[in-house]
Amino acid sequence: MKIVLDANVIIAAFAARGLCETIMEVCLSEHEIVLGDDLFDEILRNLRHKIKLPPGVVDNIGALLREHSTISIPVRLASDVCRDPDDVKVLGLAVASNADYIVTGDKDLLVLKSFRGIPILNPRSFSDILHSGEK
Repeated sequence: MKIVLDANVIIAAFAARGLCETIMEVCLSEHEIVLGDDLFDEILRNLRHKIKLPPGVVDNIGALLREHSTISIPVRLASDVCRDPDDVKVLGLAVASNADYIVTGDKDLLVLKSFRGIPILNPRSFSDILHSGEK
């Protein structure tokens, strides 16, 4: 499956043990994670400045993500396709890559439930799908 993991999910995966970490591990080993340059930069910036991980650790995470993710260019979408214009890049990335799922903790995306046929799920709902074996 092609999965767009929003920045908040990836950051949580590296910031603490828990559900997002487990999702990240499964996606790295069994699925295709799709990122865009803007999302990639946001992840590294937040790991450095908000989570305050050491620079070497952030560099290693960046290398891991580059090696095990597909970097795609988001489709341009109107800024009003969701409540938060900053989230348009996530939707554009999912459309460009023909993603199977968007996984996010962002309420502005979750309220949509799906976008152009791509389900938008919170980490718990996506974990349930992973464990059920369905696609």
